[in-house]
Amino acid sequence: MSAPERIPPRSVTAGPSPVELLARGELTVRGRIREASNAALFCTVVHGGQEARCVYKPVAGERPLWDFPDGTLAGREVAAYEVSEATGWGLVPPTVLRDGPYGEGMCQLWIDVGGETELLALVDREEAEPGWKAVGLAEVGEDSTALLVHADDERLRRLAVLDAVINNADRKGGHLLPTADGRLYGIDHGVTFNVDDKLRTLLWGWAGEPLTAEAVGVLKGLRAALGGRLGERLTGLVTTAEIDATRARVDVLLASGRHPEPAGKWPAIPWPPV
Repeated sequence: MSAPERIPPRSVTAGPSPVELLARGELTVRGRIREASNAALFCTVVHGGQEARCVYKPVAGERPLWDFPDGTLAGREVAAYEVSEATGWGLVPPTVLRDGPYGEGMCQLWIDVGGETELLALVDREEAEPGWKAVGLAEVGEDSTALLVHADDERLRRLAVLDAVINNADRKGGHLLPTADGRLYGIDHGVTFNVDDKLRTLLWGWAGEPLTAEAVGVLKGLRAALGGRLGERLTGLVTTAEIDATRARVDVLLASGRHPEPAGKWPAIPWPPV
């Protein structure tokens, strides 16, 4: 009787992972994303017989920010991906720091938006309907306001926890990317990890509410990881003080057991909000 045919593991024949593709692939600039406030280039990357679209943001194209004097936008974008991966939620697209045509920069997998999920809305009501969470009143015209709401969506709730951990100062509606397969990604994490409280977001609908049991478990895992491998991976991407501040924010969330509320020291909602 002949020996059974050996079938190689799927991972051997599947080609490079998205992270390997981004990190080692040949990067070609195809155009510029003009809506971005800093240099953001639309590219393709090719490696191991695979090709993908991506965004490349060179450090050389970053504008200095007075309230984020340390590190780079690119480093913080990669750090946000590392923390997202440590949660197991996969809320940030694969992101690496690499050399490119215009020097070192952030390279992130391009995400195609799809599906019909409505995540944000302005409604002519005083309270949110079931399935929605109220954020606050917004001016929509002269002497006219509407209630800003976001979906009561578990994916958004996870993202709200991630934003609280990384101290996201710019969670806008345009940074939310739902996909046709039901996933949700958040992008543009260049203004994160500050040692001061700068949380600005459209996802305040759960403010003051108890964290889910899942979130508490994830935060406990993050607390341990920040003292080990995750902390090591963040070193060089953000400062030691910023890593310590991240650990402190996790501790505060675990101690309170609740979603944070606006601190009142900083505008709670980014502008423009889209």
